[in-house]
Amino acid sequence: MRVAFLSGTSIVNSTLFSSWEARTVETEFGPVTYKSRGDHALINRHGYGFPLPPHSINYRANIRALADLGFKDVVSLNSVGSLKAEIPPGSIVSCSDYVCLQQGPATFFDRELRGGAPGIANNLIPLLVGRLAPEFAIPTGKVYVQMRGPRFETKAEIRAVRGWGDVVGMTAAHEADLCSEAGLSYNSLAIIDNYANGLEGTEIDFARFKDLVKTNQERVNRLFTRMLEILA
Repeated sequence: MRVAFLSGTSIVNSTLFSSWEARTVETEFGPVTYKSRGDHALINRHGYGFPLPPHSINYRANIRALADLGFKDVVSLNSVGSLKAEIPPGSIVSCSDYVCLQQGPATFFDRELRGGAPGIANNLIPLLVGRLAPEFAIPTGKVYVQMRGPRFETKAEIRAVRGWGDVVGMTAAHEADLCSEAGLSYNSLAIIDNYANGLEGTEIDFARFKDLVKTNQERVNRLFTRMLEILA
């Protein structure tokens, strides 16, 4: 099955894709480096050189590259914080909707009075969730709250947005918007790396966040291994 993957923080330290061929494609929004093997391609949204913070990622180039390469289905893994006590770190969820009010959406329509209808297709999620079980129990239908970054949210900001959704991150809404505009089907998976700042009495900073990501690395590697088997 011809599928492209989008990932980031969880892929930086992984050796799973070390043997995949690295290529660069030019788009009207800039060059994009990706890795490929067979019918699959992987983009590290933060780049393969100096990792870009979320607000500096060239989302338009990433999504345009996948469209220009002929992909129709995209599976995204996003690192998120949990807004709900019942969704602990280490969980994997799928989001079917999102909130992105802190910043304007990324768009291909800068000079046209139009815009894509927002949404997350999740056309491959039933297949993935069904085949990944029982090893991975993945709740679906969650809501993703996007914040701008690059800093983490304050405790007051988390108190304000807790009623908006289930997880908080900095990347998925832009990708989903652009995929919709480009005619790509976006499939959402999110790995819970931490409780949001202040939730369950936690404190969050970048150093602690990197430690939490490393804790989940083996689980992420296994998830990708299984998905590649399922989507072969």
